[in-house]
Amino acid sequence: MHTVVRSASRTVVIGPDQPFCVIGERLNPTGRRIFQDQLRAGDLSRIELDVAEQVAGGAMVLDVNMGVPLLDEAELLSKVVRLVQGVTDLPLCIDSSVVEALDAGLAAYEGKALVNSVTAEDDRLQAILPLVKRYGAAVVALPNDEEEIPEDPARRLELARKIVDVATGKYGIPIEDIVIDPLAMPVGADTSLVAKTLDTIAMIKDELGVNMTLGASNVSFGMPHRHALGAAFLPMAMHAGLTSAIMDARTPQIVDAVKAADLLLGNDEWGANWISMFRARQAG
Repeated sequence: MHTVVRSASRTVVIGPDQPFCVIGERLNPTGRRIFQDQLRAGDLSRIELDVAEQVAGGAMVLDVNMGVPLLDEAELLSKVVRLVQGVTDLPLCIDSSVVEALDAGLAAYEGKALVNSVTAEDDRLQAILPLVKRYGAAVVALPNDEEEIPEDPARRLELARKIVDVATGKYGIPIEDIVIDPLAMPVGADTSLVAKTLDTIAMIKDELGVNMTLGASNVSFGMPHRHALGAAFLPMAMHAGLTSAIMDARTPQIVDAVKAADLLLGNDEWGANWISMFRARQAG
């Protein structure tokens, strides 16, 4: 199954037989006090640098989140979407928990975006899925609801099944445009949680066959040497069925691990991407 996202001039295909899709996470002010201050002051200069660093690192899609307290998120997100489209042709993932901001970002976007995100909560499905349908976007969906963020992989699968049924049955969204987030949880909180995420990925792959993504940095949150944990986790998740991740595209250790896994799992024919990556670095 292939999920297609597009900018005005570039198409990216996400799928189990495709190279792993690296979605750059950096265009996000969460935890970045100086960046937040710049945005409040109307200074968008850091955005172009963040875009350039992620493109150079190997990002294939860029996640754009502009959730800054005390700012009009809808206005800022639409402005930044236009700015980013002016400096790169990579497709974008429009990221917000605010419905009005998602609407504004999608209205500003030229192409077919990925929307981040919707949950299995009934009110969120009713609010966000019509936007996804109206703009012809794809959507990231998290299998948690009003009651819980479940630890049990079987419960996560049940909620993922609900999302797929509602999106396809009620709103007519193609199943290939639904990308499930199997919920990556911090290994520092409970060392069994990563195994549960891997089990969830395998179960969703076997039953639903949809593409999947997750916030890769969640796994290492609160732990030392986070890059090593990310570099170990992602190839494991790819083998289980993960086809993309929202991750730090500026970190060679993690990107290299993904590219190596592509080669070893048979998604880099003749090692062309692996070889070209290192030739580009040598030339640089």
